[in-house]
Amino acid sequence: MGNLCCCVQVDQSTVAIREQFGKFDSVLEPGCHCLPWIFGKRVVGHLTLRLQQLDVRCETKTKDNVFVTVVASIQYRPLAGKESDAYYKLTNTRSQIQAYVFDVIRASVPKLNLDDAFVQKNDIAKAVEDELEKAMSAYGFEIVQTLIVDIEPDAHVKQAMNEINAAARMRVAANEKAEAEKIVQIKRAEGEAEAKYLSGLGIARQRQAIVDGLRDSVLGFSVNVPGTTAKDVMDMVLITQYFDTMKEIGASSKSSAVFIPHGPGAVRDIATQIRDGLLQGQSASDN
Repeated sequence: MGNLCCCVQVDQSTVAIREQFGKFDSVLEPGCHCLPWIFGKRVVGHLTLRLQQLDVRCETKTKDNVFVTVVASIQYRPLAGKESDAYYKLTNTRSQIQAYVFDVIRASVPKLNLDDAFVQKNDIAKAVEDELEKAMSAYGFEIVQTLIVDIEPDAHVKQAMNEINAAARMRVAANEKAEAEKIVQIKRAEGEAEAKYLSGLGIARQRQAIVDGLRDSVLGFSVNVPGTTAKDVMDMVLITQYFDTMKEIGASSKSSAVFIPHGPGAVRDIATQIRDGLLQGQSASDN
């Protein structure tokens, strides 16, 4: 209806391409314009000035022979003053941009290993943007931003990478666990050594107390009972210790059996052995 009334409306952020008898005439800005169609003028198309985005998925191979899919997002818009070039020079703008993206990515990624491709994705995006800016400016388009939003390796490669990562973490965990067990064993050994040392001190003190007690008993008995020798006192003490030992063995609730000789002769033999041992120890200490 607008064309029949010789008027046309152009929406905001849009321009209209006007021709006269099939030849480009002018670019119509947003607003209302007179269109005297009787003079051969007509609107042949519209061109949006808004920022557009094109997502490109490109499959390529890295330097270490891993196939990856690189996802690039291209943000572009027509250049001010070159709307006619943007409308007339390209048949399919998105296909043209996609072709340039494929060319740059497949020339850049094969120079990098897989790990380097993840680290240097900004460099890949910069290379794509520079190439697109140089090529598309001649067609009336401005490349605002180029982003490498994702790098997707093959599923088997991703699984292998995850397994490598998991194995490395398990190795670290095993080392930490072994170190902890080592510390526990060291502390346990230190505790046992300290316990044995203290036990030895206790036994030594016990034996010293027994010796002191025997000495005091011998001296006291010799003083209180005239004519008694140290040998008599020692024999009596040994007999007393012998019977105490027998009493403890008999009172024990354990099922083990102990066979020992018993009788006056056995007591005399035990006393003789202990006395001979003491005399030999004294003789060795004197030498």
